[in-house]
Amino acid sequence: MALPLPGPLAHLAPLLSTYGYWAVAAVVLLEDFGVPAPGETMLIAAGIYAGAGQLNIVAVAVLAFAAAVAGDNIGYLIGRSGGRAFVHRWGRYVFLTPERFHKAEEFFTHHGGKIVTIARFVEGLRQANGIIAGTSGMAWPRFLAFNALGAALWVALWATLAYVAGTHITAIYDEISRYQLYALIALGLLAAALLARHVLRRRHQD
Repeated sequence: MALPLPGPLAHLAPLLSTYGYWAVAAVVLLEDFGVPAPGETMLIAAGIYAGAGQLNIVAVAVLAFAAAVAGDNIGYLIGRSGGRAFVHRWGRYVFLTPERFHKAEEFFTHHGGKIVTIARFVEGLRQANGIIAGTSGMAWPRFLAFNALGAALWVALWATLAYVAGTHITAIYDEISRYQLYALIALGLLAAALLARHVLRRRHQD
């Protein structure tokens, strides 16, 4: 029986249950050379599975690290060989528009090599990191070193947090179930208050 996953992680449960480690490696790899795949979400979901005893956390971490480094290096090769022309022509198909690419490239150039490490934790930059490094002409050994460091820190952070959550998943679900009704009531009251405020403002303006 598949382990239920909370909220936005729930849709990944079938992938993890069916393909296990292969799902982790494939989704992280795809995300890291520009494809809009939920790599970080998959890593978190796999960590929770590992904490619940359904996967091995060491295998999850090693595969995620290898896939992250490989994916960014594929992106680097794309950027290095195809350059901006390639990105401008094909980037829109993976939501990397010329405008987004230009802003990311400016940010990348301004902050230098250290951004390769930090980019791993920034949505948008994580996917375009390798491509931008390639188009900007960063030396591959330097990119590889910073990229591997970023991947190691990224995997260590999310795999550890998710694993700890997974080891307490039963208690977490119990707490969610216990306070779910109160949370729904609070959200309902908040929505009603916002609606009332909006109506009063409209009446005051009229």
